[in-house]
Amino acid sequence: MMDNEMTINILAGGPREELPENFWKNSFSEDHWIGADKGAVDLVKHHQSLLFAVGDFDSSSEEEIELVKENVPELITFKPEKDYTDTELSVKLAIDKYHPKKITIYGATGGRIDHLLANIMFVLKPEFRFYADKIKIIDRRNIINFFLPGKYTINKEENFDYLAFIPLEEIKDLNLYDEKYKLNNANYAYPIALASNEFVGDKASFSFKSGLLCVIQSKD
Repeated sequence: MMDNEMTINILAGGPREELPENFWKNSFSEDHWIGADKGAVDLVKHHQSLLFAVGDFDSSSEEEIELVKENVPELITFKPEKDYTDTELSVKLAIDKYHPKKITIYGATGGRIDHLLANIMFVLKPEFRFYADKIKIIDRRNIINFFLPGKYTINKEENFDYLAFIPLEEIKDLNLYDEKYKLNNANYAYPIALASNEFVGDKASFSFKSGLLCVIQSKD
C-alpha cells in the first residue's frame, strides 16, 4: 500500500506526562497509527486501531503483548539487541510500506537523555535523511521539525512563542529574516543550539544553503 497523501502518527514509549495536553481525549479513529513498543500497548488499551505494532517489547508483560497480538493486524518483533531503536524501526517501516506525506511522532521525548538524543539525531542517518523534512516530533511543550536546504516560512502555533534553530551538522548561509534575533548568512561548522529566539508576528522566515536544520517551537 502506497499513499503519498497519508499522514502516519507514531506513538513511542516515552513518559506519558510529556504527551500533548488532552492527547487521549482527541478522536483518533480516522487517523493512521503505528505503535512502537509500549506505544502499541497504550494505543490498543485506548481502543485505537493500528496499521501495525513494532518493537522488542522488553518492557511489556506477556499479557500486554498478547493484547497487542489480538488487536493489531501485524506485530513486528525484534530482539532487544538490534541496530535501530523502536522509534527508528517504526519510521523506517512506515516509509518502506506507505511512503507517507508526513510522519508525526509522539512519546519520543522526556525520560532518558540518550533516548531523546537518539529520537532527534536519527534523521542524520542516510536511510532517514532524505525523509527528514516530512518528520515531526510533538510533545506537551515542543513541536520539532527538520528542514533540508531551502527557504521557508513557518506559521506560529498557538501559545508556542519561542523558536530554536539547531544545526545538526555544518550549516552554511543561515538567514533568520523576521525573528526577534536575526541572522545574515551565518555559517556553523559544528552542531549548535541557537535557543530562545522568538516569533515577532504569526510567521517566521529563514533560509540556508547546506546542512540539516532542526527547528523547535516551544512554550513554557
